[in-house]
This record gives sequence, structure tokens and C-alpha cells, in this order.
Amino acid sequence: MEDRRDRLRALGELLRRLRKDAGLTGKDLALRAGVAQPTISRIETGQLLPVPETVDRLVEALDLDDVGRGELDALLIRLRDEVSRLKGGLAGREAANAARLRSAQRVVSFQSAMIPALLQTAEYARLALAFGREVDEEDAAKAAAVRVEAQAVLFESGREFYFVLTEGAVRTWPGSPALMRAQLDRLLQVSTLPHVGLGIVPWSVEAPGFPLHGFTIYDGSVSVVESLTGDLTLSESEEIAAHGETFEAFAAAAVYGDGLRDFLGRIGMEYQELAARLE
Repeated sequence: MEDRRDRLRALGELLRRLRKDAGLTGKDLALRAGVAQPTISRIETGQLLPVPETVDRLVEALDLDDVGRGELDALLIRLRDEVSRLKGGLAGREAANAARLRSAQRVVSFQSAMIPALLQTAEYARLALAFGREVDEEDAAKAAAVRVEAQAVLFESGREFYFVLTEGAVRTWPGSPALMRAQLDRLLQVSTLPHVGLGIVPWSVEAPGFPLHGFTIYDGSVSVVESLTGDLTLSESEEIAAHGETFEAFAAAAVYGDGLRDFLGRIGMEYQELAARLE
């Protein structure tokens, strides 16, 4: 709880500094952003965690550069993660993740063992959220619904999404061959979206490194690693750079477009044959 208060105070101090650097009073910022002045005051005094829509208005009103936006994002993401933990449950964590997605314009994700959350079917999401945990079935179902609903951002203009998976991510089947065939169909559908890049590194290609874990980078300012016990949020420039370099290395070895669709089609047929053998 004390960490959260400290971060709220740090957020308030950062907003105050950014406002003063822009030569604005609290009233000026409120008018520019279309936000009530008491809201600005409560944020600056560490009493309020702003919703993503308010943050977007403030960023635009302050005309922040990448550095200023990065500072703000790093604090907000850590705060929202802490709030989700306080609320408890998987659904609360997914709600915090959805808020982070809504505030991001560019999302870059690398996964070596599972399908990225933004591309999961509802059934795959439910299994992914519950795996390795003692969970309440109703909570897991709600969390999966929140995760799938958040995928609506994939269809919003003005955003960019880049996904690179290893073949292991589409070969690992947590439920059944039928579930994975549906999941592959989902990947095929998403691969046709104009502002979504999707590539897969086949096992027949030499790997550019050891894919120790997956990660998702938001607007080049934070990288989130999903673990069995929660999300690890990294914001140091060296960490972001290392993840960015790893993504680019695997992206260079991946197949895309028609090659990707042929590749997924072959794996889909193998899942179909596997299902017949298991019957």
C-alpha cells in the first residue's frame, strides 16, 4: 500500500513538473485537456490515479515528447499493476492489462511457448490464465472474457501491432487438437489486418538466440513479462533495448504473408490428423 502511495505522489510530482515546463497553470492545463481543474489538482497531489482517457488528453495538452511520455507511462503501468493486485483475482489483473493496451499506440510482442494474449481465442485464454495456478473457475472465465474483449484494439486505426512467435508457440497444445485448430484460424484471420504484423520462426530455421521467455513492449517505454505468479514490468532503458534487439533478431528469421499462411495450414492439418488418432 505504501509503495502505491509513493508512486501516486511521484506521478503527481511528474505531472506538476511537466505542466510547469510547458508554462501552464493548473487552470490552463484543465482547459486545454478538457478535464476538470479539481481532477488536475487531485492527480498532482497524489490523490487520484487517472484513467487512460484522461492521460491521453493530458499528454496531448502538454505536447509531450517521447521522453516525457515514457516517464509518465512507466509510472502509470506500475501503478495499475499494483491496483490490479490489490483488487485481487485474475479478472482484476486482466482489467489492468486492458487499460494498458488502450493507452498504447504501438505494441510489439515476442512469444516462444504460447500464443500472445491479444491473439488468443476465449478457450485458449481461459486455459492460459488458469495454468499452474489454484484459481476460481468463475474468476478465470471472467478474466478470459476481459482478455478477449480487450482484443478490440486490434481493429482500431492509428495503432500498430507486431507479433513474432517461434514454432514452439503454435506446437504447444494446452487443451486439445481441436482447440489449437481454432487458435490457428484466429492467427490466420489476424494476419490479414492492415496494421498487424505477424511472423513465425520455423524450427527449420536456425534460431538467432535462446528464446528464454516472451515479452510485450508498449510504446517502446516498458516491457512486460508474463509469469506464473504475475506480470514483471521492466522500464529501464537497457532492458527495453535488450528486448527490442531480441525481437528484431527473431523477426528477421520469421516467415510472413503467404508463407505464414501455408505454414499454419500445414500445422493445422497435423492437428487434424492428431485428433483422428486420439479418437
